[in-house]
Amino acid sequence: MTDKRLEDIEATQIKSNYNEITESFDAMALDSNLLRGVFAYGFENPSTVQRLAIMPMINGYDVIAQAQSGTGKTIAFSIAILQRINPSVRACQALVLTPTRELAQQIHKDIVATGGFMDIQSHTCKGPAREDMKALEDGPQVVIGTPGRIQNMIQGGVLRIDNTKMLVLDEADEVLARGFTEQIHDTISLLPQSAQVILVSATMSQDLLAVSTKFMRDAVHIVVKNDEPPLVGIKQFYIAVDEEDFKLDVLSQMYEAMGIFQTIIFCSTRRKLEWLTDKLTSRDLTISAMHGDMDAVQRCGIMDGFRSGSSRILIATDLLARGIDVQQISLVINFDLPSDPEKYMYRVGRGGKSGRKGATISLVTANDMCTLRKIEQFYSTQFEEMPVNEAVSSEVI
Repeated sequence: MTDKRLEDIEATQIKSNYNEITESFDAMALDSNLLRGVFAYGFENPSTVQRLAIMPMINGYDVIAQAQSGTGKTIAFSIAILQRINPSVRACQALVLTPTRELAQQIHKDIVATGGFMDIQSHTCKGPAREDMKALEDGPQVVIGTPGRIQNMIQGGVLRIDNTKMLVLDEADEVLARGFTEQIHDTISLLPQSAQVILVSATMSQDLLAVSTKFMRDAVHIVVKNDEPPLVGIKQFYIAVDEEDFKLDVLSQMYEAMGIFQTIIFCSTRRKLEWLTDKLTSRDLTISAMHGDMDAVQRCGIMDGFRSGSSRILIATDLLARGIDVQQISLVINFDLPSDPEKYMYRVGRGGKSGRKGATISLVTANDMCTLRKIEQFYSTQFEEMPVNEAVSSEVI
């Protein structure tokens, strides 16, 4: 059996009026090319919110999904969008509203990556207006943007939503907090009566409840609570290095000390990733590298090799941190710290999935210490310093 009743799950963690949970992506009856894209993006098993939310979204229910950041809400509605839309219809079928342009671009990347084997187009309305107008003329099936920009495109007659069957409001509370309530009401009121509305948020305010009451029909309401600290089960270390140029030598020493096992190394840029890949390869290490500019076929091959163990070190950028979910990962190394504390969760959560234990080691210079302290404060956690010359034992990992 792939479906469970909610009574079988920890009651204090989950509340839902939809009474089934689907344990695997295979059990969701996804389009074969979509399933292939999900695995190519690095996912193996759905998170709790994905197991609860994807099927009611696919089945056309209005859905409110409430869970903290980093739990997989974006991938949940991305999969539902890709499953529901018709690739042969060149028109906007799914509209995603976000509080910021940056989040819109990240959602676009997730949809493009997950749908990499499907003939589906996505566009982020981020300006200039002329570029958006030209892109929308091609009829992308998924359109993403802030409420104000989307409203401008609709009012200008550039974006037609006659065929729109889904509207997703991501980080819904944040959207309302930024004063977009009127634009949201206007946009939803223009949708076809049959359109599905999905609200995704970490919190649930009175304003958001008012929106749901006005525009949603018999909504499935899913709340996934997590009373544990977000990084529980993950040991966090940092190694202080005198200069940026010394990080490579420290990394090589670490592998000499602990041997080679399944590891992900995160770099801040594609250029740094390519440089590090060349340097480690020249030191006779078998390396795989994956960045956001690769197509789905390339990513699929790399992830298959990494899962099988033919490559035991994967270097990646933040663009793919959300997708990587390989069950045997024990160690995540931050060659560079992320500038955004929330990205840290996407990175290091790979080493502590599904209650397993893991460790993360960050290589930091004096200039990085401010960023490290911000991450500690953001997650109410603390890093333990690891001396450069200390061997990394299996007990640490």
